[in-house]
Order: sequence, then C-alpha cells, then structure tokens
Amino acid sequence: MLADAKQGDDLVVAPAGTVFDVGRNRFGFAVFTVDRQQVTDADVAIYAAHGPTGTAEGPFPARAESLETEPAFVAQTTSTDPDAAKAVYVTDLNLDRPGEWRLVALVKRGDETSAVRMPSIVVRKRDSIPAVRDAAPRINTPTADQVGNIQEIDTRVPPDSMHDVDLADVIGKKPVVLLFATPALCTSRVCGPVVDVAEQVKREVGDEVAFIHMEIWEDNDPNKGPREQVRAFNLQTEPWLFVLDRQGRVSTRIEGAFSVPELERAVDRVTE
Repeated sequence: MLADAKQGDDLVVAPAGTVFDVGRNRFGFAVFTVDRQQVTDADVAIYAAHGPTGTAEGPFPARAESLETEPAFVAQTTSTDPDAAKAVYVTDLNLDRPGEWRLVALVKRGDETSAVRMPSIVVRKRDSIPAVRDAAPRINTPTADQVGNIQEIDTRVPPDSMHDVDLADVIGKKPVVLLFATPALCTSRVCGPVVDVAEQVKREVGDEVAFIHMEIWEDNDPNKGPREQVRAFNLQTEPWLFVLDRQGRVSTRIEGAFSVPELERAVDRVTE
C-alpha cells in the first residue's frame, strides 16, 4: 500500500510525544494541512522501520480520539484558543529495539491516499520518567487553601476544581489522577483540552478518585523553569497524565493528548 500511495506534500503528521521505550508504546499524533488546519476525520495507519536500513513494519491502524467535552467543561482558555487541539490519533507501536525509528503515515481522505514521512523518534531501553508499575514519587502538590489566589497554581480560565488535595496525603490510600499541564502557557496547545477532559471525568467519578492538576512553571513563568514537582517526575514536555492505583503505583502513563473515553478507561482500571 505504501508503494501505491502518492507523496503527501500537503499534509503534516506530528508525534504528540517524545518519550518512547523498548516494547509496546501508546503512540499519539496529530494530522494537519500545511497551513496548520487540523485534520480529524482521516483514516490513518503508521509504518515503522528501525534505522535507515530497517524493514518497514505495519500497518498499525490508528483511531481518532476526540478531545471534545460537554459544553459545561470547556474552559475559556480552550474556547478562545484557535490552535487548541481538537483530536488525537492513537495507535500501539511495538518498538522492539532501542535507537532511531523512521515513521511513515498512510493517510486516507475520501478516495485519496497519501504517504507522509514523519519525524523520526528515538527509542530508549528505559527512560527516567515513572513508568507503568513503578511507584510514583511522593511529592507535595499545592492546594487551593495554601495560596492567596488560585491563579498562583492554575492558569486555566476559569480555574479548575483539581486543587483540593495534596498528592502526598492521598498516594497509596486511594486512586489518583495526576495531570501535569499548563492551559495558558502550553506550547503543544493540548493542555487546555486535556484539563477540560479531566474536569469532566472528575465530575463523573466523584470522590472515589483524587484528581490533581499540577502546573508546570515556577510562578507560572517559563523563564523561571519548571516547578519542583515537575522535576521530581523528570518531565521535559507537557502535558503528562499519570493514573495511580491504590498502592501508589503508576497504572496509566500518557504523554500528550487523551480523550474522555481514554481517561474513563484508565480510571476504571484502578477502581474495579
């Protein structure tokens, strides 16, 4: 199929993350036209080859996950951002060796199929970010009652409701959804939508699970560098989602965008 597809010079396919380990990886990505219009309704499959001489493996069909929430949970930060992400494509890639992997996306829109070369990714044997089954770092996360103004710890407009508990007080006692994101300062344009997603799922789940939104930058100023909590998790990008089980272990780890159904499934795994 790759040989039959035309070169997709009018499309850009961009990975939503930068961290990949040997083994099975959730691989999220976005599709745009060259003038940066988001494409959310294509059929897409990924092919992957190890290094410049590797044999292409695939296809790995992708599903489109909408970042849409109920209207009540759409923040002003999201609704007024024309570049806010609207969907993420997701597939599972089995990357069995470390090193460079070269990627091609096969994108079908209507009757036309295009082959789009993607940026290469680098796979490591193991990264320094807490992985699934790891114990999460026991960090203190700031709460609303510790600050004079909620905007000190939340750039979302309006502020969300995920600042009522400190992670150190609940880890190992109940499931936790911990979301590192900065809606107003996000370079990926994904933070606003995923905080909206978490707000909706928090309403659905109730008090059985602790939901915590952790901002990225010290004093919400990128020039001051990341907050100590971000450094404790060794995060270099945003957003990041960690769903922790009742023992404080990482059950789900996602870099980049995720949908309401994806978060619902992740929460189900730690509450069933």
